[in-house]
Amino acid sequence: MRMLLPLPLLGVLLLMSLSTRADSLLITDALLFVGDASAPVTQDIHIVEGKIEATGADLSTVTVDTVIDAGGRPVTPALFAGITAAGLSEIGMVYEAVDSRLSNLYTGLMHPEFDVRRAYNPYSSVIPVTRVEGYGYTLLMAAPGDRTLSGQGSLVRFDGGFDSFEGLTTFFVNVDGYSGNRLGGSRAAHWMLLEEAFAELATADEDLTLISASGKASLRSARRDGLFVFRANRASDIRQALAFGRKHKLNMLISGGQEAWIVREELAEAGVPVVINALDNLPGSFDGLGARLDNAALLHEAGVIVLFTSGETHNARKLRQVVGNAVANGFPYQAAISAITSLPAAVFGGAPRLLAPGLNADLVIWSGDPLEVDSAADQVIIDGKLDPMTSRQTQLLQRYLPTEVGLGRAYVRP
Repeated sequence: MRMLLPLPLLGVLLLMSLSTRADSLLITDALLFVGDASAPVTQDIHIVEGKIEATGADLSTVTVDTVIDAGGRPVTPALFAGITAAGLSEIGMVYEAVDSRLSNLYTGLMHPEFDVRRAYNPYSSVIPVTRVEGYGYTLLMAAPGDRTLSGQGSLVRFDGGFDSFEGLTTFFVNVDGYSGNRLGGSRAAHWMLLEEAFAELATADEDLTLISASGKASLRSARRDGLFVFRANRASDIRQALAFGRKHKLNMLISGGQEAWIVREELAEAGVPVVINALDNLPGSFDGLGARLDNAALLHEAGVIVLFTSGETHNARKLRQVVGNAVANGFPYQAAISAITSLPAAVFGGAPRLLAPGLNADLVIWSGDPLEVDSAADQVIIDGKLDPMTSRQTQLLQRYLPTEVGLGRAYVRP
């Protein structure tokens, strides 16, 4: 009788398997996308102890433990999965499986000191599901709750470690119409409360009414060393966010940005990046009446730094489709590869994600064009480790894949 491992134990074993790494690895005949918006070149990649030792036209003379022939297939840096709650959310309808947001907290205060990294679970089944599709890292978010300041997170690597965080501490601020309705019935309440909260930074702790003493310390630290992500779609909300950031001298970017193209010149002048879902082409609310498929292209032409997110956690792997649609609507192909590999790490202060000597060997060998939906990740390599390319979904597929017409494996081999 065949035994199926319990899924929690399966997740642990999948992550433990990442600890196996050849000391040296050579990938030959790779169509190498460095990740810096340059055109791809055919090269070999030499990896030693998790780092890229060298890239070159012919490195066949080096002695290594493992050789992989890429056969001319594309090789890119491991992809950025967008802004997600990976490791914080297993099943949305199960309360103990969601740790990404504050809601109805008894204090009644805003808590910018709320740090979702303290709840991060590297054994989450979401992580290997996403990783085997070619993704190496994500921006871990404090999801919108019932406060304007929803909390803080940062980049996290999908390497299976508990301490996989890197980059700038990132504060999430929600100023869209949906959260404005939850806050007090008007998006204007966001700006009223934000101004009052920032004014409290200059007061004594005993005079605080909107934030706690630790929240005050967090905001002060964020103004000095952090990054503020303002979630806004409507052009007027984006302009308000830009004015607020300018007034308080914030390092900031815009997330959502469905109408960002309308104020693209202001965004470019301010040097503020925008994270968008390039599939947002129809208004899902009154905040996005101006949504259009060439949003990314218009922003890029204006000189705005454009990043991408799918807006999902459990289907973050769909981001390749999102970016491919941006390219189909005028966004430059090489810029798209950069926007989904190395550029997010640079924006959020993480380790460099280029495929260059001396840098971490986080890369993917693809079956074809990585921005085409019919391509797949043939091999993912994180920190020089060959991923086993297994996840909860691949294990379930093997369990139930039919071996006889009309019957699932559950019936054929119980």
